[in-house]
Amino acid sequence: MDGGNQSVVSEFILCGLANSRNLQVLLFVMFLILYLLIVSGNIVILVLITTDPHLHSPMYFLLANLSFIDMCLSSNTTPKMISDFLRENKTISFSCCMFQVFFSHCIAGGEMVLLVVMAYDRYVAICKPLHYFTIMNLKRCIGLVLISWTTGFIHGISYLAVVAQLPFCGPKEIDSFFCDMPLVIKLACMDFHDLNTLMNADCGVVAVTCFILLLISYTYILITVRQSSKSGASKALSTCSAHITVVMIFFVPCIFIYVWPLNITWLDKFFAVFYSVFTPLLNPAIYTLRNKEMKNAMKRFINNFLHPKGTSL
Repeated sequence: MDGGNQSVVSEFILCGLANSRNLQVLLFVMFLILYLLIVSGNIVILVLITTDPHLHSPMYFLLANLSFIDMCLSSNTTPKMISDFLRENKTISFSCCMFQVFFSHCIAGGEMVLLVVMAYDRYVAICKPLHYFTIMNLKRCIGLVLISWTTGFIHGISYLAVVAQLPFCGPKEIDSFFCDMPLVIKLACMDFHDLNTLMNADCGVVAVTCFILLLISYTYILITVRQSSKSGASKALSTCSAHITVVMIFFVPCIFIYVWPLNITWLDKFFAVFYSVFTPLLNPAIYTLRNKEMKNAMKRFINNFLHPKGTSL
């Protein structure tokens, strides 16, 4: 391979989501609002979990990490997509493109493992409730989160090491709104089919393995819940249903983009938008609207904000 790719191609052209000027303005307004909701929603979750003593438990510690990862996932691609709606020339430098490739897979890999960790947390809470705080102590929770980030970093750096060394000499157009690994590989001045298959297979193995582990975990949890008391089962089922919803929302687009053998451009774009915008938006909504403790924490936070302690009425 020719290592002088940066001297040949210094930037790429992003085709984006639409060609119509009016449609691009409409999309700019819509996605700007969605991105502000993503950031504000996940920040609210982080603030509530950090400041409310009632939420200082392993499950909410992991949820706070999920909210942070979701913000990073959306922030990697969405601000660039929003700004490009108002630009004629939608270009991205070679280094920024490689940055997007790395962080897309780093954050996604970390979130996959974190969702498995959250499933393990629910398994311990429901199947071994008497030993829950012994097993899921702070040291173990931090260790599991570090494992998820380390796995994501290794996953991302492995893709970056391959893609950054490819020889790029034109064409430069990427038919998407961000630098996605399969689309960048197709621009290499070489036979990319075997490499693309290998990289997608690698990504598919990680995604499918985590997805299968999650299905097994929640199946075992639901079987255990059916055998327990109705009062405990109702709360456990509510929590697990929220987790399962988040898992499906996150993994289905990933599997369609990287594992599904058919290459349908508009469908890939739809799932890419869903994966980078709607998933980080839906996660805080699911965990706050379906979670009684989070709603109570929100009420306490609002009451403390409106009526601080020591304020005379």
